[in-house]
Amino acid sequence: MDVQELFCLVNDFLIAKEYDPTTAMYLNLIVNCIAVGIIAFVIDYVIRRVLIALAYRIAPKTKNNFDDFLIKNKLPQNVAHLIPVFFIEQISPFLFVDFPDFQRGFLTAIDIFLVILVIRVIRSILNSLRDFLKTLNAFKDKPIDSYIQVFMIFVWTVGIILSFSILTGKSIVAFVTTLGALSAVILLIFRDTILGFVASIQVAVNDMVRIGDWITMENYGADGDVIEINLATVKVQNFDKTITTIPTYALISDSFKNWRGMNDSGGRRIKRSIIIKTTSIHYLSDEEIESLKKIQLISDYLVQRQEDIEKYNGKRAVDKSLLINGRNMTNIGVFRKYVESYLETHPAINKEMTIMSRQLAQTPQGIPLEIYAFSQDKVWKNYEYIMGDIFDHLLAAVPFFYLEVYELEVGGS
Repeated sequence: MDVQELFCLVNDFLIAKEYDPTTAMYLNLIVNCIAVGIIAFVIDYVIRRVLIALAYRIAPKTKNNFDDFLIKNKLPQNVAHLIPVFFIEQISPFLFVDFPDFQRGFLTAIDIFLVILVIRVIRSILNSLRDFLKTLNAFKDKPIDSYIQVFMIFVWTVGIILSFSILTGKSIVAFVTTLGALSAVILLIFRDTILGFVASIQVAVNDMVRIGDWITMENYGADGDVIEINLATVKVQNFDKTITTIPTYALISDSFKNWRGMNDSGGRRIKRSIIIKTTSIHYLSDEEIESLKKIQLISDYLVQRQEDIEKYNGKRAVDKSLLINGRNMTNIGVFRKYVESYLETHPAINKEMTIMSRQLAQTPQGIPLEIYAFSQDKVWKNYEYIMGDIFDHLLAAVPFFYLEVYELEVGGS
């Protein structure tokens, strides 16, 4: 008995029972469809179980975990689905021998379904590749999601073109030519995707942003760590744990601050001022200098400085009945030296980077004395503690130098 006779058994049986030929033909088709469906389901189940078992047996023996990601992204299941579909496609000429119109429509649907299954297989492979690359140190901070999405867009585009070609019976070349005429509409529809793709390439090539970078983008209210970069958006987890979504192309068109340079450097910058009340600034008297010599950090400096000043004034016979004559020390100058010495001996300050205490331009509030240094610890919480500790000390030290910190006086009612 050949295959065709097998598919006609029900029809022959019903004809023998004196059923109407048309009824017998349709009942024969229904029974055959159910039988083929059951066989296809069994084939799918068996092959799926075999492939999964085989994958789980091979995966532990390989050196890398790429195959583990293939299993995770269901590649064996998607491959297994192809076999029963191929079986149905091959058996359909016998199944629809009496229904040629049905056969053409059924084969068209099967071909389109095969295209979708192949896309799912490719998606499983690409997703597995994405997950695997993210485990490698060289790719952890790269926008892998963007590239995978670009490939998937390309794959889906090819799949849609093939599906329309199968559905309409026209060649792929004719369909692509039609799409060319609609290019303006396509560009309008996929504008954000195209911009995001170009931006992703520029971001990766120029190494502008990596996953894990701390960025600040005021236009979008973003201030935190980059947790995802894909084709359309960049996700930033702010320090209050909210998520800000930024269009990828905004990284090219708008300005933003990337704090990676600070993280890669030897320290985090401290740049803050103490505003000294102008009226508290004066020349130091001998008594005040002697008192300040008790401060260990600057005692040697004051002794050496006083000797240099006395030698200079003595050579020029300076009249010191007025302090303004000749060279003198000021309380703010000595305090500035103290601040610098304090920073140079502070254990949390990076001594290999700039350490400076400088006087800024006068303001209506007073004279800003700026501390410019770098903490060795770059963790935000620790950095704030270090900076607070430094300024706690300096603010408490100001009165020892006969200076006053500016405070805005608020009148009473």
